[in-house]
Amino acid sequence: MVTTDHVKALDREGQLLVAAARSAGTRAAVPSCPGWEVRDLLAHVGFVHRWAARYVAEGLTEMVEEPDEAAILSAAPSDDLILSWFTDGHAALVEVLSSARPDVQCWTFLPAPSPLAFWARRQAHETAVHRVDAEQAAGAPTTPFDPAFAVDGADEVLFGFFSRPGRGRALDVTPGTISLEATDAGSAWTVRIAPEGIETRSGVHESDLSVRGTAGELYLLLWNRLRCGGRSHGEDLELVGRQDLLSSWRAHSHVTWS
Repeated sequence: MVTTDHVKALDREGQLLVAAARSAGTRAAVPSCPGWEVRDLLAHVGFVHRWAARYVAEGLTEMVEEPDEAAILSAAPSDDLILSWFTDGHAALVEVLSSARPDVQCWTFLPAPSPLAFWARRQAHETAVHRVDAEQAAGAPTTPFDPAFAVDGADEVLFGFFSRPGRGRALDVTPGTISLEATDAGSAWTVRIAPEGIETRSGVHESDLSVRGTAGELYLLLWNRLRCGGRSHGEDLELVGRQDLLSSWRAHSHVTWS
């Protein structure tokens, strides 16, 4: 996917998130984010959109200290204003990314072809994952993902977040090897989990557990958004081998941005 594709996805996902949040109501619980209500979800993503836009718009080349999550949630607008506040921030981010120079220089935290490519991709997937949270809060079915977008999101998780030095440690995750195959996209990954870290290779290789499903299902699985709200994980996936590896991965392997 190229930057313009990611910006279009960001625009679409933000609109879907707003529609789901409006349907759920700001005080609805978010099953995939225990302890959060929809207003907390809007506050979090709305802040992230403004945070990201600032790096690109101002060309900030170093990380700027920001408030912690508790401060972000407590500073959010009131229930009657938070949807419009979110919409304004989302639209501003789309505009910043659409109008930025391709060679803009600013801080990033994952490898990418350019800073602009990084921020467009990261914010598209940030918004997409949280759109799913909002849909689950509304009790609505998950809007399907384009397979290419879902594959791109799986790549970002496995080759981006978990490939960073010191960030892929999996000390609490049961060691083993998991292969993941997207049945609708011709893409696959094999993940080796060891105490010293997580290593990912493209393609299907020898593994202790084989997981097959659509690209969208695997994308949600890697972000721990598949089958939330009381339903068991993996019921739409084809699993062959040691299923305890998948349970351990879901319980202990968490994505962090820093």
